[in-house]
Amino acid sequence: METPAALVTGGATRLGRYFAEALADKGFDIALHVNSSRGEAEEVADAIRGKGRECEILPCNFLEDSLEGLITQAKTRFPGLNVLLNSASAYEPAPIARTDMAMLETQFRVNMFTPLLLTRHFAEVVEHGQVINIIDNKVAYHQYPYAAYLLSKKSLAEMTRMAALEFAPRLRINGIAPGVVLPASQRTSDYIQWRIEGIPVNHQGNPAHLVQALHYLLDNAFVAGQVLFVDGGESINLEGRHSENYPGERRD
Repeated sequence: METPAALVTGGATRLGRYFAEALADKGFDIALHVNSSRGEAEEVADAIRGKGRECEILPCNFLEDSLEGLITQAKTRFPGLNVLLNSASAYEPAPIARTDMAMLETQFRVNMFTPLLLTRHFAEVVEHGQVINIIDNKVAYHQYPYAAYLLSKKSLAEMTRMAALEFAPRLRINGIAPGVVLPASQRTSDYIQWRIEGIPVNHQGNPAHLVQALHYLLDNAFVAGQVLFVDGGESINLEGRHSENYPGERRD
């Protein structure tokens, strides 16, 4: 039997690296997509090969290169390809008042159009498999300071559900929406603590929590079209303002 393989986009850095190595630990060979992080990709590839799995680095600029070509390369190199994990992301905060066409095109091209088209091409060459889209727990909110980014991720969540219907039963398609797990390096400890105070379980997550979610989606054959929020309940903390939590004088 052919060894199972996974194509991981954005697999050289941050969460993508954890997912790529977790898939290797689970017995998958890895087609490791990279754009500009070639040095980091070599490190990840070495780590994966050290686990006894094969790894091929596949460069692709999502703004310029062929997405069909990326899938073809992955399938040619790894005939057992049966998982597509879309982790690559473009992130640039700006409210609608400061959002221009260039920003919209980049955010949607990387965060939504690319996963959609990769899913299409993956479905054309894979008889049975899975697609897992890495989304963001921000899709539960209307945080306009991240307008283009958040709208693209909200669209990705909806595409996940739509594609799950279209390609079932050949493909199971799901998503993971991480919360406070790997804050950006510029975030201060005060900021992170403030975020934690809004998380019902009262602590920050770590990549191992997301790997557990990945294993669940991979192993449970009765889960399809779901976006699994791994955020300590932060995204359901939407109680809103009412008379019982009003800090001033109440008038019943």
